[in-house]
Amino acid sequence: MADISKSQEARPKRRKPETKNFCLRLTDDEKRLLLERAGRVPLGTFIRNAALGEEVQSKRRASRKPAVDETALARVLAALGGSRLSSNLNQLAKAVNIGALPVTPETETEIADACAAVIAMRRDLLLALGLTGGERP
Repeated sequence: MADISKSQEARPKRRKPETKNFCLRLTDDEKRLLLERAGRVPLGTFIRNAALGEEVQSKRRASRKPAVDETALARVLAALGGSRLSSNLNQLAKAVNIGALPVTPETETEIADACAAVIAMRRDLLLALGLTGGERP
């Protein structure tokens, strides 16, 4: 049998002490009072520290605002979901391929609007990916 080098030996993992859930019944007023006293500390942490006489160490996380990229992606997804853009562009492509697309001022406006929407989505996607217009994703 081959020797196992020190780097391959199993190392004991350091584990945090396992915690167990504990249920506590409170009235609405009691809970509201505890939440006020806890401030930015999670309620469970506040109650545990108060019961065990420990100092409050953990702070409640501030509410997370969507990052710029999430906002831009949400705008693109909303635009795609709320429009028939892909269907309309596909219909235009079919009409062009069979020579049945009448070129009217209304058609030109619709095509220009569709192009503007695609350009806006491209800009938002590039922004979400952290790229500028000249780079390729």
